[in-house]
Amino acid sequence: MSDEVGLVVCREAAIYKLSDTHPLTPERVLLTLDLIEAFGLDRLPNVHRIDCRAATDEEVRFVHSEEFVDATKRAGRGEVGPWSRYGYGPGDNPIFANMHEAGALVAGATLAAADDVLAGGSQHAFNPSGGLHHAMPNRAAGFCVYNDVAIAIAWLLRQGIERVAYVDVDVHHGDGVQEIFYSDPRVLTASIHEFDFGFFPGTGDRDETGAGEAKGTAVNVPLPGGIGDERWLEGLRTEILPRVRDFAPQILVTQLGADTHATDPLATLQLTTRAYREAARDLHDLAHDVCGGRWLATGGGGYSLTAVPRAWTIYFAAMCGIELPDELPEGFVRIAEERLGRAVPSRLDDPQI
Repeated sequence: MSDEVGLVVCREAAIYKLSDTHPLTPERVLLTLDLIEAFGLDRLPNVHRIDCRAATDEEVRFVHSEEFVDATKRAGRGEVGPWSRYGYGPGDNPIFANMHEAGALVAGATLAAADDVLAGGSQHAFNPSGGLHHAMPNRAAGFCVYNDVAIAIAWLLRQGIERVAYVDVDVHHGDGVQEIFYSDPRVLTASIHEFDFGFFPGTGDRDETGAGEAKGTAVNVPLPGGIGDERWLEGLRTEILPRVRDFAPQILVTQLGADTHATDPLATLQLTTRAYREAARDLHDLAHDVCGGRWLATGGGGYSLTAVPRAWTIYFAAMCGIELPDELPEGFVRIAEERLGRAVPSRLDDPQI
């Protein structure tokens, strides 16, 4: 069993709802918390609850411009304005009520987890509502209003942390975090992602390696669609984990997007939950080997409502040092089927593809 582990329980983050039909539904996070609770992980003796809070405007402005924050507030209040210049409008980032408040709550939840780890309240902390890695300093992008992981990394640097390693396993390139720290040698950004012509966001090729003094601190592992567990794990283990070890960070930050799953409707990688079990063990070992166990983890992408809760529960169980059984708790399966209106898997692991 691992040392102390923190879980951010922020059901209030359900206000981050772009529309009734948008794929980034808060149900992903709520079902994850339900499954974690069904397995009893939140009641383990080494696990404690971290309450969420809203990030202050000053904290949001660690990485976002004052102009963008003001535009987000006004658009979310229903004011008319030139909001498309800030990334808002039909498509990925529709305007919704209280956008600023929703984005600030997600950012604050990740900051609460970061604070818990830095203060020694926990070695590992997980905020499943976080991981909004596409937001740029002056515009929303890719379903993301504010970049909570970048805000948390900037906060850690302000607290005196000298080296942060950010590992992004979402199917989409972690472009926002890379952009924000592209010239900062204190932050290693590493992303393994699908990279095909026309696939969002279109960045993350191998030649993107950082700028100036930070040359070499951006690591990208672009992969073609259609690959499965073995090749993905090989890329993680041979190209990302060694670079993190060499960088010797004082804290590990991860974005654990589960849209790499074979059932995800927005991507074409063919991962199964086996890959998440192995990646979770690898990242857990990495945190203990290189930074004394300090590990801040967030959720991220993932649009299969039957895959995401299983994936993120697997990661959290690894943080707790627990090997979960394959069979899902019967009560969770029943509740999930009632809420989703369809059958859901009864097992944690997928058949091999």
